[in-house]
Amino acid sequence: MYKKYSDYLKEKYGEKVYKLPINIDATCPNRDGKISEGGCIFCAEEGAGHEASCNTISVKDQMESIKGKISKRYGAKKFIAYFQNYSNTYIEFEKFKKYMEDACIEDVVEISISTRPDCIEKKYLDFVYELGKEKEVEISFELGLQSVNDKTLEKINRGHTLSQFVEAVNMIKKYKFDITTHLILNLPWDSMEDIVDAAKIMSKLNITCVKLHSLYIVKGTEMARMYANGDFEMISKDEYVNRVITFLKYLNKKIVVQRLLSRVPEERSEFSNWGMSWWKIKEEIEEIMEKENINQGDKCTI
Repeated sequence: MYKKYSDYLKEKYGEKVYKLPINIDATCPNRDGKISEGGCIFCAEEGAGHEASCNTISVKDQMESIKGKISKRYGAKKFIAYFQNYSNTYIEFEKFKKYMEDACIEDVVEISISTRPDCIEKKYLDFVYELGKEKEVEISFELGLQSVNDKTLEKINRGHTLSQFVEAVNMIKKYKFDITTHLILNLPWDSMEDIVDAAKIMSKLNITCVKLHSLYIVKGTEMARMYANGDFEMISKDEYVNRVITFLKYLNKKIVVQRLLSRVPEERSEFSNWGMSWWKIKEEIEEIMEKENINQGDKCTI
């Protein structure tokens, strides 16, 4: 059907691995005025780290607290230190080094670094490459792209282009780090053609993983204002399901799929997953693919 992240981790590490979400004191260049202000029109004030702890708590304390809870509940033995909020490689270099070093606690097998395509610098890559070798941990990067359509990227105030994303991927791949790309499949300004193009581009670049998101409208954002004013229409749930399945058809079967939909607390959003549980829509996608004998890569020629 499609290559699931949980299976990939088990194959890579020999057992189930759990993520430890970490919240650090960071920002983005399209928030602090370097490129723009206000951030992406869909982004909340705290960025994407709503699952993590307060950023005033040290990295080690955050990790030990979450690790203890997960270990007790699931008997987990291996973990990924997941720096998920804002642009981790945009903070000053010495601060970045300390965060990364502090994440190398017992039983951590991987450090996952979230950032923007326009915030990749050689000295940061050099440092984590050496750190990974020294501490015997894998290093991976998560790059927010959201759309391959430059007009859509401008509309949502991303502050970077598709070509900058490609440059970042090529730079990171020189170090042989895994790369995950974030894509929103129901941005109002994207068409099905853009979705197919996104799958083809991910395949051509040989991205390690993709993380697919269903757009949700966070209260208090510019997109929430636009939504309330009727400046755009959300596609239907059925159309989203169709987009996901079409994307997977054109995606190289070797690429890992981390998720198919967004997950967000209802109290934070004006709109989320058409008022349905994310797992119900996920089940629907999988049921259609199974019933119609659809598999990832069916239409991929790369």
